[in-house]
Amino acid sequence: MLKRAFELKGYRVFEAEDGRQALDLARRYHPNLIVVDLNMPVLDGLETIKKFRRLEGTGDHTPIVAITAYDVYGMEEAALENGSNAYLTKPLDLEDLDRALKNLGFIV
Repeated sequence: MLKRAFELKGYRVFEAEDGRQALDLARRYHPNLIVVDLNMPVLDGLETIKKFRRLEGTGDHTPIVAITAYDVYGMEEAALENGSNAYLTKPLDLEDLDRALKNLGFIV
């Protein structure tokens, strides 16, 4: 659903199976936006965000939207403190996603 929503808006989308693959894709393609599920295998979302922020030339300025199905106490704060620019919960409301993207300066 999320991939299709971005594609319908004209974005090119790369999907990763886990955090390590996400970092590899980010190094290779230098994306304009990263959407990270906080519950990923191999390298969880928070660690992925932290490592991405350390990537030279890309990670320090690329907006990151963290998403999760497990909205436990403190998770939003942890995501934001680790470098996420926005935090959304599943089930994902596309209007909330559009609002977050607009707040990050994207035209939706």
